[in-house]
Amino acid sequence: MLKVGITGGIGTGKSIVCNLFAVLGVPIYNADMQAKALVIANQNLKNAIIAAFGAAAYLPNGEYNRKHISEIVFNDSQALATLNKIIHPYVFQDFDDWCAIQQHEAYIVKEAALMIESGSHLQNDYNILVTAPLAQRLKNIAKRDGLLPAQIDKIIANQLPESEKVPFADFIIQNDESHSLIEQVLAIHHQLINQ
Repeated sequence: MLKVGITGGIGTGKSIVCNLFAVLGVPIYNADMQAKALVIANQNLKNAIIAAFGAAAYLPNGEYNRKHISEIVFNDSQALATLNKIIHPYVFQDFDDWCAIQQHEAYIVKEAALMIESGSHLQNDYNILVTAPLAQRLKNIAKRDGLLPAQIDKIIANQLPESEKVPFADFIIQNDESHSLIEQVLAIHHQLINQ
């Protein structure tokens, strides 16, 4: 079974690309979604986050206080590095456990925004970078997340620039409204299943 990573900056269309692979029957592991689940479900992870960021990291009902943590980490690069250092090993292990039950597949896809930043691209056989023009990304983010421009700028500033991700990509999918996403995904799919 091949492991294929899909990454790209916020708003580039990673999830849309992953949905196309899913339509082709490819199992998809969404690392960001799993991280959000693990910070609530995994008690050891919760304890580590509380130890680093205090009891306010969780609301009284046990929910992860995403707003509070976001305000800290997007204004402090050291705090962001600390949070990632805590969460990433749990996501890596969860991914390995998930892969163990996918062994019959030709390949699987792992979607992660911080794949290169976290070093998890090294676990993959191939990596796909999804790119999109900045204006389109900003429009996508504002529509999807309802974030203010200043909030979007902070998120983008904490991700590697697209130009620094290109050398790690085996395939690049251009989501720029002038290239067909479906055709690009199908071309990669055929290469992967015919290995």
